[in-house]
Amino acid sequence: MSFGPSRFTPGPARTVILDDIRGAQKMLSGVARTTPVEGSRHLTELVGAPVLFKCENLQRTGSFKLRGAYVRIAGLSPEERAAGVVAASAGNHAQGVALASTLLGVRSTVFMPLAAPLPKVAATREYGADVRLHGQVVDETLAAAEEYAYETGAVFIHPFDHPDIIAGQGTVGLEILEQVPEVRTIVVGLGGGGLVSGIALAVKALRPDVKVIGVQAEGAAAFPPSLRAGRPMTIGSQQTMADGIKVGRPGDLTFPLVRELVDEIRTVSEDELSSALLLCLERAKMVVEPAGASPVAALLSAPEAFRGPVVAVLSGGNVDPLLMQRILRHGMAAAGRYLSLRLRVTDRPGALATMLGVLSVADANVLDVGHVRTDPKLGLTEADVELHLETKGAAHCAAVAQALRAAGYTILG
Repeated sequence: MSFGPSRFTPGPARTVILDDIRGAQKMLSGVARTTPVEGSRHLTELVGAPVLFKCENLQRTGSFKLRGAYVRIAGLSPEERAAGVVAASAGNHAQGVALASTLLGVRSTVFMPLAAPLPKVAATREYGADVRLHGQVVDETLAAAEEYAYETGAVFIHPFDHPDIIAGQGTVGLEILEQVPEVRTIVVGLGGGGLVSGIALAVKALRPDVKVIGVQAEGAAAFPPSLRAGRPMTIGSQQTMADGIKVGRPGDLTFPLVRELVDEIRTVSEDELSSALLLCLERAKMVVEPAGASPVAALLSAPEAFRGPVVAVLSGGNVDPLLMQRILRHGMAAAGRYLSLRLRVTDRPGALATMLGVLSVADANVLDVGHVRTDPKLGLTEADVELHLETKGAAHCAAVAQALRAAGYTILG
């Protein structure tokens, strides 16, 4: 996802101040939920200080995006409302704009990529938007939305780079300070910068001692090079499962706010993201999308680096079930819960049953078995067996491998 300068982005930036965020909070009363804060025993033990989740995955539409979208659309003039609004999004922003528009009685058109997950397309339509599928990538979808705005006069609703969007997202920060007054560190996923900018504005105005940390996916981290260059920079390749923070260029409004107010930017790997999502599901019973799990991934990767009490913002829970299935497999592999082995055995009757007996004693669950008999490296009486096992973690993986070796099997890889 890459959002560069747009002809529909305001020129000189209007300064966002605490009063704007407080005003947004009043505007959102009865519209956006004051989402709960839940403790995490596992992360608390890991960090050595209280760790709590701010559960924006339980927000209406499944993410924080409703907050900014509603404030932005509510601020339109009667003439602008009459012209309708348009947005481009692969998911969360689309749903936020759709519901906000419907609540305010404004016509909305949302452009989504052709490959957008079907549940997100269906949800956006159900919230009241006219959904138009266009483009293989979000850049093409964005161009179509901007062209529509130019031709029809509809107001383009940017996903992060507008003062009203930032003020709306900043209400998350006010809620955190009200719910966890003893907080010392807030960790937030970072894509274009709207959420972390708003939170940092609210928090630093009231509690400058609280540290605000932004988290980006390693494969789509536009802020570190931009901060080094001193201006928003567009990165080329963006490879990450975390679509919600997959943004190729910081916003013109959000960039200086992040530079001034956010204390630190951290990056997390795909393995760390999938492990974090698995932890949220297993330990916290929270369905969280990869972008929403990014603060948890940062805590898992360097628990000693965070001063507690810590609040990790679970920014969204809209994850396609098929993607969730793949991510969970990836997360279990990263956590040592899957073990893949290739063994050389004597190709004779009963050999496989004997080997499976060893695995049964070692308490490994066999998911898949494959035979290789045609490799020219094999002898006439040899075969290779490929095993995919479910295990209980890294220590169990080592114990299973040791049991196979003790039984006389050679592990090839």
